[in-house]
Amino acid sequence: MENNIGLGSPEEMEHLAFKKFNDGKIKDGLKLLLRAAKGYENEGMEEDAARLYKYLGLLLVRKIGSIEKARPSLLKSAYLYLDLIDSELAKPEVNVDLLDEYCTNVLEIFLTLRDEKNLIKYTEEFTTIYEDLAEAYRDNADIPMAIKAYEIAYIYYRLIGNEKGYKRISETMITLYGQLAEEKLEKGDVEKAADAFYRLATFIHAIFGYDIHFIEMMDTAAKNYEKAGKLAYSSGNLSKTTSLLVKAQYSYLLARNMSRAKLIGINTVKILNQIVKGYRSAGDEESASKKLVELSEALIGIGKIEEGIEAYKKALEALTGLSPKTRIRLAMLKKFASDRNDEEILEEIELIEYYLSRGNESRALDIAKKALLTITDIEGIIELLHRAEGIYD
Repeated sequence: MENNIGLGSPEEMEHLAFKKFNDGKIKDGLKLLLRAAKGYENEGMEEDAARLYKYLGLLLVRKIGSIEKARPSLLKSAYLYLDLIDSELAKPEVNVDLLDEYCTNVLEIFLTLRDEKNLIKYTEEFTTIYEDLAEAYRDNADIPMAIKAYEIAYIYYRLIGNEKGYKRISETMITLYGQLAEEKLEKGDVEKAADAFYRLATFIHAIFGYDIHFIEMMDTAAKNYEKAGKLAYSSGNLSKTTSLLVKAQYSYLLARNMSRAKLIGINTVKILNQIVKGYRSAGDEESASKKLVELSEALIGIGKIEEGIEAYKKALEALTGLSPKTRIRLAMLKKFASDRNDEEILEEIELIEYYLSRGNESRALDIAKKALLTITDIEGIIELLHRAEGIYD
């Protein structure tokens, strides 16, 4: 296999392609990328081939603006991913996360191609696969895996607006998360119980909307986060205390218990200022910056948005990556959803939190950015946020 040697290997061609892109030689880069994708395919490296064909197609859409020119590469990628899905399903132990990655790639491709027929067709196929997997896990009393599989099916139904499908799954999830919350409470694990109640509220919202059912369950989550925070405080763990109290603060906000949210937020800001000062005195700027992001969240939650953005700006002096950007936008979205009793913002929040839970920070950030732009009368806040990040229009 001469393709495995020297500059002719797919790996080398891929590396050279990106070097050409960096040098501004887009056409040369595209040609090398296509050769690399074909090379991977010829060597039976389907996952790498699928990844590159997809990247090539998306690049053609972005750089040339032509879906038609991108179609062959994107379709090639989609069908390679479908082969990978079949291979994964044939294994004795299915990797649910890997399967989700393959399925998501297929759906993203048909979304890009605006191919509604295939989008709906494959979404329905994938939801059936995940529901079957979830039921098998449930029959084996593996509730965490059942929940994971059902949640993926739920997101796929949401993607194509299949209300009947996602409401049906929501009913099952309410039962499962209810069981999980009770189990955690019986074991004295208040923090995990709070997490379960928070997720339970999400699925109650899917059925009933932003009403009293959702509010009561979110309030229950908040009380448990607050209790967990007090337990952490009593054990002397201030860092964990503030993380839990910020969760309590925002859960109370979404439950529209404004007075409790504000009281917790004010107290949390005081503790965080103390923690940040301690880290800085010790010369630990990275830890101080991580807590500054949390301080920003707490400040935004009590309505001090400008102060929150200032704390965020200071945090970015030592922090990189997508996480801080996503967290701050998520905090703002929760604040606005609560203040405006906004159903649509709450739905975006749920999607962002789902993708964060799956480790897909780029998708979560993309949704968060777009969601903020749909909110009226906050242009000044978005400008402050961009300036904090060094973005000037």
